[in-house]
Amino acid sequence: MKKFAIIIIIVEVLDQADLEKNLSPFYKNRGNAYARKGQFDKAIADFNKAIKSNPKCAESYVGRGFSYAGKYQYEQAISDYNKAIEINPKYTMAYNNRGRAYADIGEPYKAIADYNKAIELNPEYAMAYMNRADSEYEANRYRCSLGDCDRAIDDYTKAIELNPKYAKAYYNRGMIYTELNKLEQAEKDLNKAHNLGFYVNPELLKVFQTQN
Repeated sequence: MKKFAIIIIIVEVLDQADLEKNLSPFYKNRGNAYARKGQFDKAIADFNKAIKSNPKCAESYVGRGFSYAGKYQYEQAISDYNKAIEINPKYTMAYNNRGRAYADIGEPYKAIADYNKAIELNPEYAMAYMNRADSEYEANRYRCSLGDCDRAIDDYTKAIELNPKYAKAYYNRGMIYTELNKLEQAEKDLNKAHNLGFYVNPELLKVFQTQN
């Protein structure tokens, strides 16, 4: 938090001094600080300034896209991610974030294609595996209802392998195991997610406790 506060103060001082220099990195960093705090309007305003100062900075478009997504303005987010990828076709986070935006507007197959690209560029990107698992589940609900959720489970497992403290991956895998009536695995995953600080409905945990 101190780092973010310092960034904000630096830019305000530079604004006041009206220095004739490229302020894009400062606006980008302050925009990221605002975005992490959930102050998306302020973040977008700073990313606008960063982009105006340096239209070739892919990171600024990703930051603004993330902020638009935080305001549920997914089309604007996708447009910014497209621009970031145009500038830097190997920008892993841009593909992952665009995938999330596609998922949020109900386009799981487009999301999966973007996660595939993110994983191709960085095979150790745990978040991309976790996100792809979510979209695999959404795209194949009927198949999952028949007991075939292997793709999603495999991706959650890979995400956990890469990041053993990935609480959300444990939770999501646990919920699939619950749906598949694999209650022993479900209980293990949901308890692990809970122990890592992820919210798990206490009533759900009680169900498992009463069965033991």
